Amino acid sequence: MAFGANFNGRRVLVIAHDLVATAAALVVSFYMRFEEEGLAARLDGLLLVVPVFVVYATCVYWYFDLYRSKWRFASLFDLANIVRASAVLTVSLLVVDYILLAPNLYGHFFFGKITIVLYFVLQVFFLGGSRLAYRYFRFTRTRRRTVRQEAAPILILGRAADAEVLLRAIESGAVRNSWPVGILSPSPADQGQTLRGVSVLGRFSDLQRAYVDLTARGIDVRRLVLTASAFAPDTGVEDALMVARQLGLPTGRLSSLEEGGNVLRLAPVAVEDLLLRPSVAIDYGRLREFVRGCSVAVTGGGGSIGAEICDRVVTFGAARLLVIENSEPALHAVMETLSAKNTDCVIEGRIADVRDRRRLDVVFGHFEPELVFHAAALKHVPLLERDWGEAIKTNVFGSINVAEAALRAGARGMVMISTDKAIEPVSMLGATKRFAEMYCQALDAELARLRVEGGPAPMRLIAVRFGNVLASNGSVIPKFKAQIEAGGPVTVTHPDMVRFFMTIREACDLVLTAASHALGPSVSDVSVYVLNMGQAVKILDLAERMIRLSGLEPGRDVQIVYSGIRPGERLNEILFAREEPTVDIGVPGVVASRPVFASLDQMRARFVALEQALAYGEREGVLHVLRDAVPDFRGQAA
Repeated sequence: MAFGANFNGRRVLVIAHDLVATAAALVVSFYMRFEEEGLAARLDGLLLVVPVFVVYATCVYWYFDLYRSKWRFASLFDLANIVRASAVLTVSLLVVDYILLAPNLYGHFFFGKITIVLYFVLQVFFLGGSRLAYRYFRFTRTRRRTVRQEAAPILILGRAADAEVLLRAIESGAVRNSWPVGILSPSPADQGQTLRGVSVLGRFSDLQRAYVDLTARGIDVRRLVLTASAFAPDTGVEDALMVARQLGLPTGRLSSLEEGGNVLRLAPVAVEDLLLRPSVAIDYGRLREFVRGCSVAVTGGGGSIGAEICDRVVTFGAARLLVIENSEPALHAVMETLSAKNTDCVIEGRIADVRDRRRLDVVFGHFEPELVFHAAALKHVPLLERDWGEAIKTNVFGSINVAEAALRAGARGMVMISTDKAIEPVSMLGATKRFAEMYCQALDAELARLRVEGGPAPMRLIAVRFGNVLASNGSVIPKFKAQIEAGGPVTVTHPDMVRFFMTIREACDLVLTAASHALGPSVSDVSVYVLNMGQAVKILDLAERMIRLSGLEPGRDVQIVYSGIRPGERLNEILFAREEPTVDIGVPGVVASRPVFASLDQMRARFVALEQALAYGEREGVLHVLRDAVPDFRGQAA
């Protein structure tokens, strides 16, 4: 940066302050060491040294960025810079006194070691103390203004490290109309401590006692703010929320840094809090490197998964994005959202149905994507049991259309979104997704054979299997939420039904991670990727946690009733088939497997048979083809 860049009145004042502080530190250190007589004897020398030294100090301060930091946010980092700059100046004095000045002119030391040490201490104090004093002044002014505006007293629930983010934001004025009066932390190390002047009043179980104590002191707590760490396992947050509801305290949630978005925005309890396990850590640097500069197409881009993939692709620096969606309102909504992002990505939206092969060829041929993410699908199990023909048209024919259109357009890779219901399927959803998986795997193997034989390697095709995606369209979360808001009952199909769960963010990061591995420099024959989702979770436990996080008691405030297993459902899901060998691919949180599939000729023959059976409307004929392709399919005839 040029020396004179970004000058303004405030920076001039800061520079003037530091020059005066430097001169004062030098003179005062002489006075403290030699008192008046010694100072008078060295006055002529000081009059020569101080101006030159002050100019030199200005250059040192500029080098250490002392003029670029705002005093209002003075921190340990700024103090460290001040110490480093003062140390450089102190060493410079030593060089001048012991090498240049004293031996040649005076025959004795002009400054002396004690004076130089005093100078270092005073210099740090004058520069750092004024900044900290100004920060404290701004803090007290913010506090007075907040009190004057009758800011709502709040209690913070979470570990001290998370609570400090909010406390700093309030101190700086970034968060207004709230003032912290206490912290409740699940950590034993936080108990009895004070954080930025706010006391830790106990654990979550002490909420009622803390509220009563504060009320007795005339403090009317208005809100409960929960940090991300409040939702860690075994914190007792559900009980605290029930107490908050009994006390009539509104609650808000502070986002974590890992979630992105506006960290300081208070929001209702998020679906990530229902995960009952830590979110899987993703190597975002890897994803940025992979996506940056690419041309990407996303089918089903208006759905919950597709829209999030579009958002992640744009965030990670794709050059061009094609959003394909057959719903005009959904396409309009996602295009509006993406256009609001500050990005250089060129974004196009096209109305197209994956069932329409010719339309896909035209759209893909014009756009020429490098990467294709196929998220378009029908996925509601009971509906697809009834409308099985539509499941085949979209999930089978549509997936094959996308794969072959991507191949003809010269794409490097295609990622198909599949489901854990595709393994040992009992539903039309699972069977159609498994059939599509096997077709893509057969095509991928054929292309790999051509690659071995020395031909071109135009594309890789892989699949990612999702568990149940929290808060996606059609998921159980919105249904439970609506039932709780209506006062119940909450309907659970079976008390022993378990599912694997993942967040929308995890699902989309898995898609990109799988693509980055499959298209990476190392040759790999794995083609199915699954997120490590830990242990499966009981739907009943999920319902009870949602009720408790709403501040209610299951069975007392909201009843849970069992509606029975619906057509196409089973008690548990499976991530890999018995004959699929899993492989450690060296990517934390992701498990992969080598494919088990028929030849491409066999899959094409079955595809033709499926088309014919569907054309005649023969459900039994369709089931026969599906059972032939997927031997472990246990779907029933109508």
